[in-house]
Amino acid sequence: MKHIDLIIVGGGPIGIACGLEAKKKGINYCIIEKGTITNSLYNYPLNMQFFSSSEKLEIDDIPFISNEAKPKRNEALEYYRRIVTSNDLNINLFEKVVTVHKEGDIFHLTTDKSHYTSSYIIIATGFYDLPNTIDIPGEDLPKVSHYYKDPHFFAKQKLAVIGASNSAVDAALECYRKGADVTMLIRGPEIGKRVKYWVRPDIMNRIEEGSIKVFYNVTINKILPKTIQICNPDGEFSIQNDFVLALTGYKPNFEFLKKTGIQLSDDQKLYPQYNNETMETNIENLYLAGVICGGMDTHIWFIENSRIHAKTILNSISKKK
Repeated sequence: MKHIDLIIVGGGPIGIACGLEAKKKGINYCIIEKGTITNSLYNYPLNMQFFSSSEKLEIDDIPFISNEAKPKRNEALEYYRRIVTSNDLNINLFEKVVTVHKEGDIFHLTTDKSHYTSSYIIIATGFYDLPNTIDIPGEDLPKVSHYYKDPHFFAKQKLAVIGASNSAVDAALECYRKGADVTMLIRGPEIGKRVKYWVRPDIMNRIEEGSIKVFYNVTINKILPKTIQICNPDGEFSIQNDFVLALTGYKPNFEFLKKTGIQLSDDQKLYPQYNNETMETNIENLYLAGVICGGMDTHIWFIENSRIHAKTILNSISKKK
């Protein structure tokens, strides 16, 4: 069993930032990531463009130069990968943390490859791994996906996009432009209010001209191999369909947090308990960083405003050490 002073669970931008701070302070650390470097970003759509400008995605004051003011996925992957490699960060990739429990002052951490002990833990696991399911018959059909990657796949197909957020709007527009017959199914009365301001006019114009069909105030009853059964204020009906992108958002792994003993708010938000000044949870020496701090409100924290968590946490750990 290996002892490491600080284990950082999650190798996304905020986990990497924590690793950089630990290295600068001379703390023995290891980042453990279940996939590749910045695994969530890697699984974003190929052509995804960030809402934030490149300087607001920088960590540790390392310049992020992009072709446009708002960088794209491939540029972010290059940026964070170079930080990891050029700083020779201690990171274990494709190793999944299974359990974390504390005995006395020591944490015991089990992965699918090894066992560790540690004095301090930072959980920076993000939220992109678990989709918000709609829990209807047919959601498990092969034609249904909660992740979108490349529009080429849907060319000449009848595609239903469920959702009204940035991811749903981006997918609808890209697939329409690659030749898909796109229908958006939206639970509410309009396109999401947080859709990127430079994209909103595009989707509204495509809907208005009839290039992309849309049904608002929709309840989806059932997904079948060739149709979708839905209802709205006009009644129940079916639409022809080949593929479904159910882009209804994602959530943190709350079960993992519960198993570690972190207290969650007793409501639908499931906010984890932590000290705003140190990011330390109700479990001494166990910290949270990044988007996971927002519970189900995954829009509260993102790279731009949670970069500071790394310095905050490592300052707290340094004072204790």
